[in-house]
Amino acid sequence: MAFIDKIKQQAKQDKKRIVLPETMDKRTYEAAEKILKEGIADIILIGRPEDIKKNSEGFDISGAVCVDPFTDPNRQKYIDKFVELRAKKGMTPEKAEEQMTSDYMYYACLMCKCGDADGAVSGACHSTGNTIRPALQLLKTKPGIHSVSGFFLMEVPDCEYGDNGLFVFADCAVNTDFDSAKLAEIAGLSAESFRMLTGDEPKVAMLSYSSKGSAKHDDVTKVADAVKIAHEQYPDLKLDGELQLDAALVPSVGAAKAPGSEVAGHANTLVFPSLEAGNIGYKLVQRLAKANAYGPVLQGLAMPVNDLSRGCFADDIVGVVAITAVQAQANK
Repeated sequence: MAFIDKIKQQAKQDKKRIVLPETMDKRTYEAAEKILKEGIADIILIGRPEDIKKNSEGFDISGAVCVDPFTDPNRQKYIDKFVELRAKKGMTPEKAEEQMTSDYMYYACLMCKCGDADGAVSGACHSTGNTIRPALQLLKTKPGIHSVSGFFLMEVPDCEYGDNGLFVFADCAVNTDFDSAKLAEIAGLSAESFRMLTGDEPKVAMLSYSSKGSAKHDDVTKVADAVKIAHEQYPDLKLDGELQLDAALVPSVGAAKAPGSEVAGHANTLVFPSLEAGNIGYKLVQRLAKANAYGPVLQGLAMPVNDLSRGCFADDIVGVVAITAVQAQANK
């Protein structure tokens, strides 16, 4: 059974309410039809009835809950909550109303905040920033977490490395500036995500172009310092670095470059030293190894909100909704 099929089965065990706010995109309706047919989650669509009717033509979304942000009975509750959360930033009822009805992702996050939904998925036709900004403003991060990061769940066919070809790659989507403390936090969150989604033990490699001091540079020191911080914060976590990619994945190379390491040669959770490295890395594996890349999945938020690639297919939306539902199950 493919990994995503296992996630779908898990999502079905305790169905969650997931909001899809991008009702201007046909892929949303194609995905909603599949999700409802398979029983993966309860779907909430946000939009004017006439727009949903027009854009969903040809798809069976009769099982979805459609919320009109202009007539919804909960509208005033969401306006009040928006003002409460953003009053110090100058939010007024008039501004809240305009923002909610012009950008449905804000409406989706307010539904989550008020307990009327369990998660949201967006990004098929909006940027990562447009997806994350409302979530950060309204849902905030989990207690003790300083920043949100994004990972891809990579499923590589016919692969002997990682967890039978299954990996978490982070951060590939969110943070543009990494310091050692942020890298360490990303490592801890990524390990938690790997364990939650796969049920297996994470083995975290902090990647670099150096292995155990083989090169000297501030970029290498940053990763080495992140390893020290992570060991202090997560003493029970199998984590090592700095490691070159081959040392992280290939047992013979890991044994040569990092002898005695529990992680070298066996890593399944890869923490990249920069956003550009992570983003390039996941796309290389996706395209050249024909891997399934699910995400970017966001971690560190108080409630599950996830992003999509603007080049995604409907099946990608289905997969990310299933992952979001499983995150919501774990978020109790």
